[in-house]
Amino acid sequence: MTGGDAQPDSREWTFLTNHGHVLICVHRNPRALVREIAINVGITERSVQGILLDLEAAGYLTRDRVGRRNAYRVNPALAFRHPSEAMQPVGELLRIFTVDD
Repeated sequence: MTGGDAQPDSREWTFLTNHGHVLICVHRNPRALVREIAINVGITERSVQGILLDLEAAGYLTRDRVGRRNAYRVNPALAFRHPSEAMQPVGELLRIFTVDD
């Protein structure tokens, strides 16, 4: 990137992983369909399903069956996984991205 007018390509990288984006999406809408999450995050439905399984296995999500759909509950007290952020609960991240509009 040269010059002051050049804009970085926003699709090159992001600060949050797909796991973070899925967690935020589920926190905003606990009854979201996998298809809706995939569209919102910009990944495949299969990827969303894998991420939901990862988050559930790690304790960040609890899945409840409501009729024919799933509803998720996020555990905001659980700490981040990376050692440099392990002292902070994921609820702090969720709070940033779910402020009332």
